[in-house]
Formats: sequence, C-alpha cells, structure tokens
Amino acid sequence: MRHLNQGRKLNRTSAHRKALLRNLVLALVKHERIKTTDAKAKELRRCAERMVTLGKRGDLAARRQAFALMQSREAVKRLFDEIAPRFKERNGGYTRIVKFGFRRGDAAPLSIVEFSDHSERSTPQKPRKKAPRPRNNERQSAAAAG
Repeated sequence: MRHLNQGRKLNRTSAHRKALLRNLVLALVKHERIKTTDAKAKELRRCAERMVTLGKRGDLAARRQAFALMQSREAVKRLFDEIAPRFKERNGGYTRIVKFGFRRGDAAPLSIVEFSDHSERSTPQKPRKKAPRPRNNERQSAAAAG
C-alpha cells in the first residue's frame, strides 16, 4: 500500500528527481512558459505553486526556503518581485497545464506549463505584412531596363 507516499518517481533516483524539478522550476520562473511531458508537468505544478506561495509570503524565511530549492538568487528575486505580486488576490491555481500533443521520437505526451496570467499579460502581436516579391518575369524586365 502507498499510504502517504506522494509524488511520481519519474523513473529516476531521488537526487536526479530533485535536480530535475529544480531545473524545471528555474526554467518556468525564467521563461514563464515551458514545454515538457505530462508527468513532469504535473510534478512541476506542485513545486511551482509552493514557490509562488512562498513568494506571496515575502518574508526572509520564505526567501531562504525558496533559495533552498531553486539555488539561484536571480530566480528568487524575480519570483518574489515580479511573479508573486501578480497573484496577490488569488488563492492557489497559479499554473496552467495545457496538453500539447505527442513527442516525435517516442510519442510521449507533451504539455505546456505556464503561469495562469501569462496569456492575459502578453499582448497579441499583429502579423507583419511583407512586401510582395516581384515575380520572375518582373525581375528580368527590371534588370534589363536598369
């Protein structure tokens, strides 16, 4: 029976699993949107939501706890100064997992993990229109004339 045994092992040793989750959290804090497998995304959600909760607390002890996991001063600073204040009014649900498809090499199911307010914050960019390219016969006539 698996009473009180939470989390996925992800077919890794405990040290490798810890390093993997650290790297995933760092990438999420840095880029605010990452693509990974479903199982890793579901495990990442647990760690990332805890980090945002620590960021919302904002005290020195919370900073030290966040640094113990992430081990990056820049990431902790960004988490506490930029990311956590955006979720001040929200109680949980800071991340979103969107199914993305399957990886080409081994058909592993992929997901996109992003902070919940990511799509609301990003402004949609208009597609830039390119100038129409002259066709072959137009290029030849222009070259002959010039």
